[in-house]
Amino acid sequence: MELLSPAGTLEKLKVAVDFGADAVYAGVKQFSLRERAGNFTIEELYEGIRYAHSKDKKVYITLNAFLRNNELETFKKTVDAVAKLNPDGFIVADIGALSIIRSKTDIPIHISTQANVTNIETVKAYRKLGASRIVLARELSLKEIEEIKKAVPEMEIEVFIHGAMCMAYSGRCLLSSYLTGRDPNRGSCAQSCRWKYYVVEENREGKLYQIEEDRHGTYIFNSKDLCALPLLDKLYEIGVDSVKIEGRVKSAYYIAVTTAVYRRAIDLIKNDPSTFKKEIPKLLKELDKVSHRPYTTGFLGQEKELQHYPTSSYIRKYKFLALFKNGIWEVRNQFKEGDEVEIFYSNGKSINVRIEKIKKLKGNQEITIDTAHPNFKIKIEFNIKIPLENLMLLRKKTE
Repeated sequence: MELLSPAGTLEKLKVAVDFGADAVYAGVKQFSLRERAGNFTIEELYEGIRYAHSKDKKVYITLNAFLRNNELETFKKTVDAVAKLNPDGFIVADIGALSIIRSKTDIPIHISTQANVTNIETVKAYRKLGASRIVLARELSLKEIEEIKKAVPEMEIEVFIHGAMCMAYSGRCLLSSYLTGRDPNRGSCAQSCRWKYYVVEENREGKLYQIEEDRHGTYIFNSKDLCALPLLDKLYEIGVDSVKIEGRVKSAYYIAVTTAVYRRAIDLIKNDPSTFKKEIPKLLKELDKVSHRPYTTGFLGQEKELQHYPTSSYIRKYKFLALFKNGIWEVRNQFKEGDEVEIFYSNGKSINVRIEKIKKLKGNQEITIDTAHPNFKIKIEFNIKIPLENLMLLRKKTE
């Protein structure tokens, strides 16, 4: 079972690869349904694919926007340019995009979750059209996924296991487009479902009334985040080929932690299933240290409570402070001498330490400072000697 992680930028791609992903998915500047992810230029994509392939990892390119007539020629040129970089697959939702890619290259084609594939016959139809993998709709249960895999075993099946969920059917939302002019199906969703809504009674113009869905509050469209870790062994038993973490617009810290946790989980399921069961609480505790909304196993677990009514805010128990890269710490958030912090390694393990001394690098000089600020490049002395590892993370508890 492949672990597939998001890569919104070149740095995030390298983090995902180094923290245990078998493959990553990345988008170019157009056609990738994540306008705010940063995305890749052709030059960056070349470097990212080269880096992943050097470590025997795969890179899939998301071209899953729904195309308009005036974009077809640009899309064809994009496919030509990207195909030369030798990616391991294209992810598409538009059947016309599938046809264009298949006419130009034999690079594998994956059908995006945006295509809303929910049944055996649709999987068979896409197989005939030349697709090699289906990213199933998120509305399916474990039973339905198993039925599809048994009926079409030659088709690779991919399932989302972690991250934000859309309140609309397979992400096919009109709210953002209607309210803000930002089209969710073309990569620029304004997340209108996270807003707070009121109703107006027709005879009381200007008088706003809160919508009371139930005793919890008024965020009637606000979904929880998916966390299918407790069901991962069942997906493995079904024969799911790839499990996918959502989050191309999420931070490098988020990608590092979620990737490392699910890497650990998959390895345990393969080699020591009984230990996986015992370690689920520990692994969930680690996932609680990234920014997230309350978790749910979603339709996979057939939970009744998929929405979170009290607030649309994220739960943030830890702050990402710095990334250790090429022998120095790159600061992301402020911290100071004397802080009690935690170091997180790519194998999913962590160490609690105290910061004893901070030295800012300025040219060839090292200047001792008491507070590190974002974008500083520094060296740190801790209260204990720690093993150094490229791309390890520094974080601090916030509550």
